[in-house]
Amino acid sequence: MPGRPFHKPTRFEPHRFEAYLGGEDPARTRAVAHESARALVDHGHRSGAEVTVDRLLEFADAHGIDTLAELWAQTAADSLPGALWRLHLLRAFIREGGGEVAAGAFRRGVARLRTADQAIAGVPEGAGPSEVLALADTILRGAYRGELGDALDRAAACCRILAAGTLDDADASDVGDAARASRLTTRAARLATIGAELHVCARRERAGTLD
Repeated sequence: MPGRPFHKPTRFEPHRFEAYLGGEDPARTRAVAHESARALVDHGHRSGAEVTVDRLLEFADAHGIDTLAELWAQTAADSLPGALWRLHLLRAFIREGGGEVAAGAFRRGVARLRTADQAIAGVPEGAGPSEVLALADTILRGAYRGELGDALDRAAACCRILAAGTLDDADASDVGDAARASRLTTRAARLATIGAELHVCARRERAGTLD
């Protein structure tokens, strides 16, 4: 038609065709999510696992976590894929802004809580951006190297610290910037929820019921 802009044809990939026909069977989608999570965790016990973990983290950094979200985000919070999804969410949050925001929240949170969470998480005193970035990688690598229970405990502690620090920042912003304070309060609540969910997952992992 005259005047209509030309658009290059878009490749219609198989997964889009399945969605067009009505989508995948939810039961099958859940099964694939659980199977893929278990395969990744079990692979960590084998030789050469470090290379696989490196590739997984590089993929997440290059492409974001949308691909993992499609597979794991809709699973139960107290399931293995749900736990791994939350570990990736935590890492993505810490990496935001080069670790500056997370480092500030860590420092505030440690000072506000004064609990054993700092030791559980393995957060160094006065941690800066490079330290918290390294911590996020260490926790996630541990999950894929056969240390899932410890990784979940550390991640849960990190979330509690970050939540407390973010809430402290919200309190400090309340008078001068109410909108920012509201955003931070919402973020703190989300971090606290993820921390509680990871804590449950850690308990289930140690009981041998996380799947």
